[in-house]
Amino acid sequence: MRGPLGAVIGRYPSSDGTTAVGGIIRHNRKCRDVACLVIFIAFWIAMIVNSSFGFNQGNPLRLTYGLDYKGNLCGDKHAHPGLRKLKLKYWLNPNQVYQSGVKDSQFKLSNARSVCLLDCPIPSEDSLNWVCDYPEGDIRLSTEDWIDRNYDYYEFLTPEMRNASLQLQGPCYPVIFPSVNVYWSCQFIARASNASLRHWQQMGGVSINEDIVIDKSIHRSINSRSSVLKRYMADIGKAWLVLIVCGGFLPLFLSVIWLLMIRHFVAAMPWITVAVFNILIITVTMFYYLKAGWIGNDAISPIIGEHDPYIHVSGRELNHLRAVAILMTFVMVVSILTSIAIVRRILMATSVLKVAAKVIGEVQALIIFPIIPYAILAIFYMFWISAGLHLFSSGQVIQNNCNTNCCAYDLVSKKVNCDRCCGYSIHYTPHIAIAIFFHLFGCYWATQFFIACSSTVIASSVASYYWARGETSPEIPFLPVFASMKRLIRYSLGSVALGSLIVSFVESIRFILESIRRKLKVAGATPDSWYGKMGYHTSHGCLRFVEWTIKSVNRNAYIMIAITGKSFCRASAMATELIMNNILRIGRVNVIGDVILFLGKLCVSLSSAVFGFLMLDSHKYRAAHNKISSPLLPVLVCWALGYVVATLFFAVVEMSIDTIILSFCQDSEEHQGTAQYAPPLLMETLNDQNEMQRLTQ
Repeated sequence: MRGPLGAVIGRYPSSDGTTAVGGIIRHNRKCRDVACLVIFIAFWIAMIVNSSFGFNQGNPLRLTYGLDYKGNLCGDKHAHPGLRKLKLKYWLNPNQVYQSGVKDSQFKLSNARSVCLLDCPIPSEDSLNWVCDYPEGDIRLSTEDWIDRNYDYYEFLTPEMRNASLQLQGPCYPVIFPSVNVYWSCQFIARASNASLRHWQQMGGVSINEDIVIDKSIHRSINSRSSVLKRYMADIGKAWLVLIVCGGFLPLFLSVIWLLMIRHFVAAMPWITVAVFNILIITVTMFYYLKAGWIGNDAISPIIGEHDPYIHVSGRELNHLRAVAILMTFVMVVSILTSIAIVRRILMATSVLKVAAKVIGEVQALIIFPIIPYAILAIFYMFWISAGLHLFSSGQVIQNNCNTNCCAYDLVSKKVNCDRCCGYSIHYTPHIAIAIFFHLFGCYWATQFFIACSSTVIASSVASYYWARGETSPEIPFLPVFASMKRLIRYSLGSVALGSLIVSFVESIRFILESIRRKLKVAGATPDSWYGKMGYHTSHGCLRFVEWTIKSVNRNAYIMIAITGKSFCRASAMATELIMNNILRIGRVNVIGDVILFLGKLCVSLSSAVFGFLMLDSHKYRAAHNKISSPLLPVLVCWALGYVVATLFFAVVEMSIDTIILSFCQDSEEHQGTAQYAPPLLMETLNDQNEMQRLTQ
């Protein structure tokens, strides 16, 4: 067994190994893990460079709007002609749309001639409507006049132009099929207007295919995985106000309220937390049922604006919501049963929360300290989300290479042109995927880093309180929180960077392996044998256990870093040894305390999700240009941001408990089972017979 540290916690050894006299937290420390701090700084420089690439090359509008046949982005005021008001993509030639949907056809919808319009055209009931190409050449109309004429200048065409139009080569094309605005693309409805079709045939127009394929071709394009993913990312940009309110301010307010209630109503808080958690998880599940259309008539619709109520268009987003609703039902049932199972253990959590409440009462700056890392993370997230949207849309607009018949009349050259008539697409190179993954990893590392910094400062402040015997000792520093921040910045940033890097690296590996596992499952390549299946699922469980273990070890390592100033690896070893020697003392009480704190974090994050649903249900996000495709991702981001904010504030209680327990165990170990440094306010709780029995069982 190792010798007394008394020293490691309390009177600490100086850097040369000799025990110094006096002082609660020794000031003769050294900078630790400097190499990792250098790597972290270099990583931030790389993050800035990576984000600069996104800001230079990306355009978040590409995530929402389509491209016309010239490669212009619909809604782009800098395009020629100006398309600021024209945000809807409309395919002019119905036969090209049909051809793109025919099985084994080489023609792709991206090569079909398309323009940007203000609204989706509908056929006339007694004549034939036309949608003509952008006015140029001999067509002396401004874009505004073209819009006012409902995109129709057929009467101004020369006989040659009219003949080309009747061959579906433009510049004007007949409106035969009704269409609706589905995610800023005009979705054809395979129900041709008899009057318009009769007029077209009387004028000598070529045959137009009326098969349902014309409907399915556009629908398949709109519902492709890449299109759905783009819309999800665009939803984040559109719901920025929801993210700020429900992912920023609301969890800040709720977390501070929770800390104040812990301070003044500690005995009731575990019960309140469990009850509120169950109410919230049921509420969130019901919201998913509403949006999935299983309760009421409030299901999400891909159609934007007013439309025929008999027209129904389905989308992947609705299927995703239904899948999440089923998942949330399972989580809800498990959560309620679990909360019932731990009711008898709640009294144990109450005793340990009293310890944290007493610490917060004495070091009151701990309640407001998390606002500092909160503000830093808020600024970082605003930059990161903006850069992420630009990175995700940073592909290059290039013309497709097609060998199909896409001839169209060119108003400038005044002839039918069959050269370079292919459409445009956004091309994403592999390095963009790498840049996005790097950006995601950077977010996780930065988040873990700032949470670790906050935890270390809190641990250092609580340790100062404990080993100074609370308010009775003159050695406790004035404003211990700021003294702890100074020590962290001066000596331990490298150690914190290393700890957060390890967690981020393990989580990234688990994410990659989980992605591979899902792909194998989809491809049907999972093992068939019993041993193979056991190893397949066991590996997944082991990765989760390793991740949980590392996070737990890191948290205790940060405590030892705060107290001793040791390097991350040395602090981890010391914390692990101390925990293993006292596992029976601290195991049960720590686990139950952590469960209550975890439920508290979920209460804050689920509240963010509920208010996110309510805000996204307003008219602003259900119609017009701010309509979101689905509340799924914005609500999930609100939940994640709420959880991060709650983690910052709840770390005050969490780290207080862990620091007090580690300090108490070490104090007791060095003094034959009787703690010498525990301040009177803590001894009132720790020396109570029932609570002490729970601590030592």
